Amino acid sequence: MDAPMAMEPEAKKPLTTDDNEDAVNGELESTLLLTTQHTPGALFNVLECIKALGINILHLESQDSLESPGQQADFIVIIKCVQDLIDQLLASISPLTVTVRVVKSEPDSPLDDPSVPWFPTSIAELDKFADRVLSAGSELESDHPGFQDPVYRERRSYFADIAIKYRHGEVIPRVEYTDVEINTWTTIFLQLRDLYSSHACKEHNRVFPLLEKHCNFRPGCLPQLEDVSQFLQSKTGFRLRPVAGLLSSRDFLAGLAFRVFHSTQYIRHHSRPLYTPEPDICHELLGHAPLFADPGFAAFSQEIGLASLGAPDDWIKKLATLYWFTVEYGMCRENGELKAYGAGLLSSFGELKYCIKTTPDDEDTTVPDHQNFVPDKICVTEYPVTTYQPTYFVADSFADAKERVKQFADTIPRRFSVRYEPYTQRVELVTRPADLKSAVLAARANIVSLFEAVDKVC
Repeated sequence: MDAPMAMEPEAKKPLTTDDNEDAVNGELESTLLLTTQHTPGALFNVLECIKALGINILHLESQDSLESPGQQADFIVIIKCVQDLIDQLLASISPLTVTVRVVKSEPDSPLDDPSVPWFPTSIAELDKFADRVLSAGSELESDHPGFQDPVYRERRSYFADIAIKYRHGEVIPRVEYTDVEINTWTTIFLQLRDLYSSHACKEHNRVFPLLEKHCNFRPGCLPQLEDVSQFLQSKTGFRLRPVAGLLSSRDFLAGLAFRVFHSTQYIRHHSRPLYTPEPDICHELLGHAPLFADPGFAAFSQEIGLASLGAPDDWIKKLATLYWFTVEYGMCRENGELKAYGAGLLSSFGELKYCIKTTPDDEDTTVPDHQNFVPDKICVTEYPVTTYQPTYFVADSFADAKERVKQFADTIPRRFSVRYEPYTQRVELVTRPADLKSAVLAARANIVSLFEAVDKVC
């Protein structure tokens, strides 16, 4: 039996630190990206410098350097301290490393208000947290199907390195997938493709043939993220960005505000092609990509992202839960029939068949509970992450779901509003009457253009 995918916005491992309190105390998370020679004691010397300054290490990850394998090693070290200590640390470890770079995880709030968590205001600022992966990067848990496979672990390190080095505006590096990886994709692709016509929503089925035609969605060929990203941009402005593993809910949702989807590039272990303990490229391309090419779904997803910007921590959890029951495990009605639009369903052969059940059968007497789409109820609903969902929330349409999410977002206690400017790919803050006037003028110009088009056509 295949299990549902892990959720992109991490819900299983909530952050235990209070970001706002840390900001007030001056302590911020930062990520050190460093390379050392493959010599005894190289890492130990760096860690001793960190210890001497009393800096707390939150996460440490290592891998053999892809640029100089066998000779150098790459490390990701997430620390928490005040800025002055970071400057001292860099001065002390620079002589001990080949290269060292620091990525500040929590810059100042765009509102100059320490009580408001930092959030990006331009698409390029997504670079600031791209390296801050919570789990499932190149490091695998002991129960992962590929944990004892050195070849698979080396490939995961390779994909993690691509994601960590990627910056906005660059072309996503093309990958030469192995025969084993392509065969795994083929197995999953053939199992799911036959189910889509009867189980997937019409929007998914409308786009999927286009992906087959333009992006090499077919057996025997694993599509490239760059090709799919270019296709999505031409349809809705959404784009893919490689990520090493799971981001925090806040960081992941912030990407959606800019129509950016953080996508893994690695594939699940070949020993269990119908199961993965975390999102992989099959989940991203078969489950997410088709719907991001639909204008209605793209707008709906972006609405969740915009609602997350600067939201309090408890509301981030609510929005992440809303994401789980929609973008991951959402369902809708079409001519009275239940259809799937959530990526966790569209990339899971077993759950895609299970989710539309309304009566018991000889194989399985379990029947899921289908409830109406009510954001206030959805956001406080508990859910499992390793079994099929016992409850699905069913929307009448993406347009209706978007409007309900927008109304829900209006209840978030923020003393500002945000609007996305697609021409500059920036988020503009609405905090004063003058900001509101500017937004109204921009909207009025768009409406005038539409009326002029109507006059010409009609």
